[in-house]
Order: sequence, then C-alpha cells, then structure tokens
Amino acid sequence: MTLPTEPIGSIPRPLGLLSAIQRVGNDDHPDLSALYEEAVRDTVAHFEATGSPVVTDGEQRKYHNFWTYCVHGLRNTAPDGFAIPFAAGHTRRMPRLTQGPFRYKRYADSFMDVAMKYTSLPVKQAVISPSALSLMYPADGMPDYSREEFIDDLLREHETEVRRCLQKGAHKVQIDFTEGRLAMKIDPTGMLLGSFIDLNNLALSRFSEADRKRIGIHTCPGGDRDSTHSADVDYEELLPSLFELKAGNFYVALAGERDRIKVLKIIRKYMKPDQRIFVGVVAPIDPRVERAEEVRDRILEAAEFIPPAQLGTTDDCGFSPFCDDTSTSRETAFAKIRARVVGTALASAVLGV
Repeated sequence: MTLPTEPIGSIPRPLGLLSAIQRVGNDDHPDLSALYEEAVRDTVAHFEATGSPVVTDGEQRKYHNFWTYCVHGLRNTAPDGFAIPFAAGHTRRMPRLTQGPFRYKRYADSFMDVAMKYTSLPVKQAVISPSALSLMYPADGMPDYSREEFIDDLLREHETEVRRCLQKGAHKVQIDFTEGRLAMKIDPTGMLLGSFIDLNNLALSRFSEADRKRIGIHTCPGGDRDSTHSADVDYEELLPSLFELKAGNFYVALAGERDRIKVLKIIRKYMKPDQRIFVGVVAPIDPRVERAEEVRDRILEAAEFIPPAQLGTTDDCGFSPFCDDTSTSRETAFAKIRARVVGTALASAVLGV
C-alpha cells in the first residue's frame, strides 16, 4: 500500500473544445455537448494512463471556472462583482447578486455522472466553498433580501451539492478555499479570514463525522495564466486558522513555496490528529515537469514533519482553474501528474508504507 495521492481537479481543456466555445459564443450551447463528452472521456483515459488511483473529470464541463460554475448564467446576477487581482496584472470577476433568492443553477454531481461512465476508478469531485460564493452578496446590502436570508440559502445550496456528490459515491468532495489566503491580503487584521472560517464551519457542521472524513479543504495562492493572487501572503497568517475547519482532509499547495521547511513546521504545529494532509509536490504554474525522484525527495522531506499515517500527496492547484487559460498544455499537466504518482510510490517504498 502506498501513500494516498489525489489530483486537485482541473485539466486544460482540448484546444478544439475551446475554439468551439469561442465560435458559438456560449459554452452552454447544445452543439458543444458531444465535444464536452469527448473531453471528459479523454481526460479520464489520460488520468488512468498516469497510474493515478483517483481521477476527476478535469473540470471539463465546469462552466467558465472552478469558482462560479454553479451560478454561471443566473438571471439575478450582474458581471461586475468582486474582482480577483493576479500578479500578472489581469483580474477575474465574480458575478454580483442583484436580487434574491440565491439558488445554484447546477450542482457538481452532474459532472460526476459523466466521469463515472468512463472509469471504474474512484472519482473525486471539487466544489466551491460557501465563503467564496458569499462574496457575491453586495457590500451595501439588498433592500428586499437580507444577508441573513442569503447565508441561509447559500448554506442550504452548498449542503445539497456536497450531499449529492457523497450519495453518488464521490471518493472525496474537495471544497476549494483559494480565497482563504487572499482574505489575509485583502484584510490583514484577519477579520475577513475569521468570517470565512466561521461560515465554512457552519456548513461542515451539517455533516456527520463519517461524512467529514470524505470531505477536504484545498488551499493555494491561486493559479491562472502562470500567475497567483496571494503567493506573497505568509502561510503563517492562514494555516493556524485553516486547520480549525472541521474537515478530515487538507490539500495544501507546497511545491511552489520558497521555504517549504517553514511551511511544514507550521503544518506540524497546527494540524490535528484526525486530519490527513495532502501536500502539493508538483507546481502547475511551473512549466518544467518535475522528475519522479524530485517528487520522492519532496515527500520524504514532508514526512519529517507530518506522520506518514497522516500524509498524502497532491498537485499544488488545478492546472486550468479558469477554462480559457492555455498557459499549460494537457500533455504537461498529465506528465506532472504521472511524476506525482510515480514519485509517491517511490517515497512510499522508502517509508515502508
């Protein structure tokens, strides 16, 4: 038996699919259905070819991005919502809610339905956090829809999505919490991060202990067009709060950090005995493909701080969280995943697990 290893989620879409989306101007267009289906089939097949013990659909059918797939196209939203600035100089925007009630347009278990048609391997599903979607509510409020009503609706929709994924047999449900590190950049007092932690724990408290063992939290400094939004924020400002989240698994971007030892010391200090820590051992925004031996050495380094019984490996981030990001090719993404899988097996042999 080897250390568990899992992907984060997104894989760059085939260029033919992206061209077709651009041509028709609407990625919900029925003419794209066959292209989406083929993209998922091909993604799953490539995952299997890497030897990955767990697969995803590569987020091929997530509309636009990992953040707003569940609300994209809602009629009660406007495009001028919260802006996410990246170090490369570009921004991404969330939609802004214009009136209540808040409802999801689609749930992520629908993506599992397609992926599970093409594999017998465990399928993992990523979902967006309640804290990220909370940024859709206008800062100045809404006259006929209070923030309290919005939060009630938001938590119900999130719970529904996670339960649907669990009920369909998701190996893990990963809650993407990339805004955690960004929160400390926006508000260095920590109040915004604290509110995010509290909100996400309200959601997690709705699940049983057995459910939470299949739920994980992913944190990273963002990844888009080979750029990040919060890599300049010290992990020491995030990780103590992060491990207060009532989840059984944590996926922590690490390969791209300047001082991995410092981060590992922080993890060792704040992790809980019932939490498994999946450390990032390949960096999606680095164009160089890591060698399996390099991955092995990163894992052995992590094992000096995290007990092997609580250790796992992953990618730092998705390879294309925003669907139009073509800075990384599919070939590079799967080469990095294979390096992670092989490197994890090499480290497991050394550790005797």
